[in-house]
Amino acid sequence: MNRTLVIGDIHGGLRALHQIMERASVTTNDTLIFLGDYVDGWSQSPQVIDYLIDLGQKQKCIFIRGNHDELLLDWLENSTDNREWYKHGGEATVIAYSTISEATKLKHVAFLKSLENYYLDDKNRLFIHAGFTNMNGIAYEYFPKLFYWDRTLWETALSLDENLEKTSWFYPRRLTLYDEIYIGHTPVTRIGETIPIKKACIWNVDTGAAFKGPLTIMDIDSKEFWQSEPLNNLYHTEKGRN
Repeated sequence: MNRTLVIGDIHGGLRALHQIMERASVTTNDTLIFLGDYVDGWSQSPQVIDYLIDLGQKQKCIFIRGNHDELLLDWLENSTDNREWYKHGGEATVIAYSTISEATKLKHVAFLKSLENYYLDDKNRLFIHAGFTNMNGIAYEYFPKLFYWDRTLWETALSLDENLEKTSWFYPRRLTLYDEIYIGHTPVTRIGETIPIKKACIWNVDTGAAFKGPLTIMDIDSKEFWQSEPLNNLYHTEKGRN
């Protein structure tokens, strides 16, 4: 069975990643699409990256760039002291890296630089961490950082009148370009949910693993999904991003 599975924001939660891989019975025949934000939150950010590097050598994996991954890269390369980053999970990452060798850090820098801004498959399904703002789509985006920082695409989908026809002049053009869009970045816990949520053509797979939600892996064809325990249960002595 060759499945394509998409994975939401991990945020340093290696234990949850182990759980979903086991619960979804992932094999090397499966293609795995990771939506970014591998780090910042729980205490195992370096170990998550080690795990992903190893996994990518065993089977087909597509690793999308998240905003937290970019922030980590900036810190690893430039020792940037970003107080805002500290407040949003970076502090746990800095502490975790204090015991990591320089050689491993260089491997992690190479991995972070290799991440993709998005992936568009042959069925016109887009996989992207956050979104895009150009009305004509990803190829026309003027500001590539928006691929992993934008929240307006999800906000637009959330606020859309479900009775509005796609043919209407008022239907947002960005939501007509791709058959499906898979995102992370903005946890569905903000709207009181802990499972993947579909609005318009967008599937949001960030189920709040950085906070008190579970980590999610979903089969993009069947829409079946598997989840870890809530991360605050798996790391009960830590605060995560709470």
